Amino acid sequence: MKNNHLPAILQALAAAVLFGMSAPLAKLLLGEMEPIPLAALLYLGSGLGVLGVKLLQGTSRRERDREAPLVRGDMKWLVGAALAGGVAAPIVLLFSLKNTPAGTASLLLNFEGVATALIALIAFREAISRRAWLAIVIITVACIALSLDLKAEWGFAPGALGILGACALWGLDNNFTRNLSAKDPLSIVIVKGLSAGSFSLILSLILGQHLPSLDVTLKALLLGGLSYGASIVLFIQAMRGLGAARTSAFFSTAPVAGVLLSAVIFREPTGWMVYMALPLMVLGALLLINEQHAHTHTHEALTHEHAHRHDDGHHDHFHADGYALVHSHPHTHTALTHTHDHMPDLHHRHAHPNDKTGQSA
Repeated sequence: MKNNHLPAILQALAAAVLFGMSAPLAKLLLGEMEPIPLAALLYLGSGLGVLGVKLLQGTSRRERDREAPLVRGDMKWLVGAALAGGVAAPIVLLFSLKNTPAGTASLLLNFEGVATALIALIAFREAISRRAWLAIVIITVACIALSLDLKAEWGFAPGALGILGACALWGLDNNFTRNLSAKDPLSIVIVKGLSAGSFSLILSLILGQHLPSLDVTLKALLLGGLSYGASIVLFIQAMRGLGAARTSAFFSTAPVAGVLLSAVIFREPTGWMVYMALPLMVLGALLLINEQHAHTHTHEALTHEHAHRHDDGHHDHFHADGYALVHSHPHTHTALTHTHDHMPDLHHRHAHPNDKTGQSA
């Protein structure tokens, strides 16, 4: 990928570090509370934390005009993302964490990138190159190796399989959120966090699972604000420039932060599977760093709204006041045919006729 993709890559990597810390720290909190109320607090923390940031931004015209607002047509994607990634996935993950070493869990969370890429390809026809597919295969092999338990009757640890299931749900969430990535990421996280967190909180109260002490509650909210709230905002921003599959592939570096933190907190012994899987996962992510994708493509006439500026080669409409900062408003693109390096970003989600699945070389 060329330098114009560097900001999106850095956003994806920063999101990965923040999320990678969540597994070992959440495992610590599981000693103080049940999985469902913890899931509720993590997502409430994400929503409340980002809400605080949005309130601090103020209501100036500059901030109001910076990002595109959510509209009624976005609700189906937002509800789907909240249910899959905000309710079901964290509950499945936290139940699975109770019987899985934190370091192994952190590495297994890498499967989220694989699930996201497969769903992006099959359901949303996102173009995935052969190089990207090679990275996906390598990561899949590493995840299978980590989920093996040679002492178990069927060869797989239930906790590990539960974590893989949570990753599949997050993969669905990521693809739903991809369809919202043009809109204000703070608003998306606020709605997802508060709605999913409230649902899980009500569920935990119905089941008789009460909240822990105030200090533990505050720790869970803080963890949610950083590892879920800030991480998701960065992830959404990265998807604007890279698409769902590639953003998730870079997000696969998350286990590195989790493993390092787990080693410090729990001093867990690492087996040979970990030493085999970690380099494979790193290699899978590195394969995407220098990926290039350029061909002649046609943009059809389109009217939409999202944050943009006028030096990116796709936004040449006129502002009487010469407005040059990042801003958002409904605008129209005329039909255009050109050639340049690109990723499946907001303006390059076109089909590739050489392959029925949307795959490209």
